[in-house]
Amino acid sequence: MGDAVELEAAGRTVRLSSPDKVFFPDRGFTKLDLARYYLAVGPGILRALRDRPTTLERFPDGVTGESFFQKRAPRNRPDWIPTAHITFPSGRSADEMCPTEIAAVVWAAQYGTLTFHPWPVRRADVDHPDELRIDLDPQPGTDYADAARAAHELRAVLEEFGGLRGWPKTSGGRGLHVFVPIEPRWTFTQVRRAAIAVGRELERRMPAHVTTAWWKEERGRKIFLDYNQTARDRTVASAYSVRARPHAPVSAPLRWEEVTDAAPEDFDLVTMPRRYAETGDVHADMDDHAFSLDSLLELARRDEHDHGLGDLPYPPEYPKMPGEPKRVQPSRARRGEGPGDATRR
Repeated sequence: MGDAVELEAAGRTVRLSSPDKVFFPDRGFTKLDLARYYLAVGPGILRALRDRPTTLERFPDGVTGESFFQKRAPRNRPDWIPTAHITFPSGRSADEMCPTEIAAVVWAAQYGTLTFHPWPVRRADVDHPDELRIDLDPQPGTDYADAARAAHELRAVLEEFGGLRGWPKTSGGRGLHVFVPIEPRWTFTQVRRAAIAVGRELERRMPAHVTTAWWKEERGRKIFLDYNQTARDRTVASAYSVRARPHAPVSAPLRWEEVTDAAPEDFDLVTMPRRYAETGDVHADMDDHAFSLDSLLELARRDEHDHGLGDLPYPPEYPKMPGEPKRVQPSRARRGEGPGDATRR
């Protein structure tokens, strides 16, 4: 696998063992290629991860091998990588690593981390999100173009309710993520409620194209706005994260004027460093803003009061939440069966 190499990362030296280990066989990309990629986009990914509790999606033997999500900070991490104590819906807790410098990202790449999944909070306050993250997920029969169409209407919704501004990025697959920086004064429950309100408003405007239906059997050929990605301990891949697909795509930050014509497959381990060298981080100003959710939460209250639209189901691993409807597939409910199969969505 070759002798170990040492990489300089903003004043720190990170040792990379087996640098020639192939992580992406279809294209021949190695562990060293991965580490150099993260150095090339260093300020961008650090902006996305800085001070955030971060789950590591690790592929020690590359994309063709086994993988796992590592939530607890690795015991062998250097003492210069801080952690934050976070609590899961189960009531359990853990210390997660919180990158504060690019060397932490390269260090994680040494252990096969392809994708970084940061919480929408900072380590100084882990109970109040500072980002509203909206996940536009194409369902079977739809594609990126459908997600892009929904994203532009979403942009209009955000502007109309409180003058909110979103920053779009590709998911690294067929979907789109839109991040809205918010004031860190709302709970996870409130932020999730705001996401549901956004989704329902988008449904009203695009009923043939967008859905918030949690159960797959009800979604149809639409874009699913996955409101549960705002629930505690649910995360999405960070901007600039490499995704575990054969061609090594990355989650690419976009300008709004690029959304329609962007081709997600064009952003990968090779092309993104070139783009970054030309444009820099096109989301660099996101942390300069912090918007209010008051208008969206008022919309949620109106939905409930005027239309009887309350909460929606949580993910199956969550405890039953106040006001949540039954977690049972609609087809099973019609047959009079109980919620025993509620884990299937």
